[in-house]
Amino acid sequence: MEREWTTTLRGYRSYLMIERSLSNNSVEAYLNDLRKLREYLREHKKDRNPSEITYTDLSDFVAFSSGTDNSARTQARLISGIRAFFRYMIIDGTIKEDPSTLLESPRLGMKLPEVLTTEEIDRIIAAIDLSRPEGHRNRAIIETMYSCGLRVSELVNMKLTDIHRSEGFVTVTGKGNKQRLVPIGSVALKEIDNWLETRNMLPVIADRNIIFLNRRGRRLSRVMIFTIIKNLAEAAGIRKKISPHTFRHSFATHLVEGGADLRAVQEMLGHESITTTEIYTHIDRSYLRDTLIMFHPRSKH
Repeated sequence: MEREWTTTLRGYRSYLMIERSLSNNSVEAYLNDLRKLREYLREHKKDRNPSEITYTDLSDFVAFSSGTDNSARTQARLISGIRAFFRYMIIDGTIKEDPSTLLESPRLGMKLPEVLTTEEIDRIIAAIDLSRPEGHRNRAIIETMYSCGLRVSELVNMKLTDIHRSEGFVTVTGKGNKQRLVPIGSVALKEIDNWLETRNMLPVIADRNIIFLNRRGRRLSRVMIFTIIKNLAEAAGIRKKISPHTFRHSFATHLVEGGADLRAVQEMLGHESITTTEIYTHIDRSYLRDTLIMFHPRSKH
């Protein structure tokens, strides 16, 4: 029994990393779901090989998990992870029937993201103390996130060789190592240049191609970006609950409100499905109404 679990999980890990090109964090999240499932089966005297697990086992596990975590979003993600595992076993030929097919995910209401106004973004930038060594770096970080709509992982891995100045674009490496070209504004480029002048005075630089570094010359962590933004929001008197992703939401929202084509916004954000991008059309209903009046033939007088 131990051997089948070990072999199956090892194969599943390789599948997630190679076939689906998921990040290490995503792979670990998927595997953690399965560790919880296996622990549940052991504790409830249902210890089985992965190929022997039934729909009843899975249904009981989901019901048990819902009692320990009442978040519908967490439950939906857990069920999604279970389904992905059994789809892999079908592909691998380990099982012929998928016991997770009938699992029902909880209904999720659409959660609109928090968005900053341009005035609030200006306040955050104004709160940065440029007399401090990290001042120009933090200013470049904010301007780049807002100018390009980057994920935090995309920002910390951004390289000097990703910037194409004459074309006004940056190469962004997103989820699954998929690359896309995103326009970058002149303000963001100027702030990056200001930071690079300061960066060059660091006593040690571990990787000269990485743009955003800490005081020890090493790549910034995701946690550090969260901390920087939290401190700046407090200094600017912003009461909203914001994160690095808030600048990505604000980037998309301001584009849509300004009349940008949804497909273009999808391309810049790196969304696989336009359905994901469409959430931004729900943020400003007045924009949608004005668009209808302006362009629909039955709305014209």
